[in-house]
Amino acid sequence: MNIGDVSTRLGLPAKTIRYYEDIGLIKPLRSANGYRTFVAADVHRLAFLGRARALGFTIEDCRTLMALYHDESRASSDVKDLAKDHLGKIEAKIHDLQMMHETLSELVNTCAGDNRPDCPILSDLSGLSSTLS
Repeated sequence: MNIGDVSTRLGLPAKTIRYYEDIGLIKPLRSANGYRTFVAADVHRLAFLGRARALGFTIEDCRTLMALYHDESRASSDVKDLAKDHLGKIEAKIHDLQMMHETLSELVNTCAGDNRPDCPILSDLSGLSSTLS
């Protein structure tokens, strides 16, 4: 299978597939003319990486997960610890986004949105609202 076929099949850009090869996450075969040739195992690895990346795992986490996947003597606790750590990071991001949402919602609600120049949104962004209160 060539890179275009794999890209279409998995929904991964060819550039991403080439990047994964460049950093050593996959090692497709090369034909005599230098073209990449992907076998079923490569497609499986790429699907694994695509799913892990879609869940927000870093490249290094993916490298670790891939190594754990191929290590039949692995402890599932190692995988769970990695996933729990990542989940904690996601929860922290969700918290930060909720705080941003609350702050911006309050600012939008306090702005008259009329023809006057005073605007609590701009005051807050400039830092003036907290120093003037």
